[in-house]
Amino acid sequence: MKILVMGAGKMGSFFLDLLSFEHETAVFEKDPKRMRFTYNCERLTTLEEVAAFKPELVINAVTVKYTIPAFEEVMPYLPADCIISDISSVKTGLKDFYEKSGYRYVSTHPMFGPTFANLNQLSEENAIIIKEGDYMGRIFFKDLYAKLGLNIYEYSFEEHDKTVAYSLSIPFVSTFVFAAVMKHQDAPGTTFKRHMRIAKGVLSEDDYLLQEILFNPYTHDQVVQIRTELKELLAIIDNKDASGMKQYLTKIRKNVKE
Repeated sequence: MKILVMGAGKMGSFFLDLLSFEHETAVFEKDPKRMRFTYNCERLTTLEEVAAFKPELVINAVTVKYTIPAFEEVMPYLPADCIISDISSVKTGLKDFYEKSGYRYVSTHPMFGPTFANLNQLSEENAIIIKEGDYMGRIFFKDLYAKLGLNIYEYSFEEHDKTVAYSLSIPFVSTFVFAAVMKHQDAPGTTFKRHMRIAKGVLSEDDYLLQEILFNPYTHDQVVQIRTELKELLAIIDNKDASGMKQYLTKIRKNVKE
């Protein structure tokens, strides 16, 4: 298959490395410097080159802020039977865009990123394939993710957004709170250092990505839940309620085990 990857960032390069030995691949990237470490693929910097390549599948791996604009820019240069796809962690607006595009499409979300995941050992990581979209496109990504050993789940666009609101907004907001109140430690403990590594990783993400995850319409209720739990914990602390603390720890330990 002729596959065009849009964007030579970390995830774009990952997909190129993954696909280039079994498929004819190309990368479209306007900044030539970002393509220095790509290999075994064609390097395209103009839309005319995209048209000449005639991809059968496009994987849009640009920054989430530019996912739809990148599609809009490249689509006039794609064959009519090309499948367009995204790997975005934020699907806001994509369902309507795809349905109006006139192209076959598939949308997936590898639930891992270069910040924390070991890209050579992904058996404990997950991937979501959106139920809506082209059947053959879904089969392609299902086979690809299965070869990586990923745990695969099939959700609708709405189910995906609810899942992201839970699995990303809670740790992101918790990390924000940690970063907001932390102070420099000359001799930090192990737990503090681990939280610090997580905070630096999360805060190295693109601002727009963090914003869109937190602006997900399902995020509000998750943040309210955090506020409710903090209020309960603060009351236990203020009252030095040993019995209440024991019950609280029992509850959260049960959550972690499940």
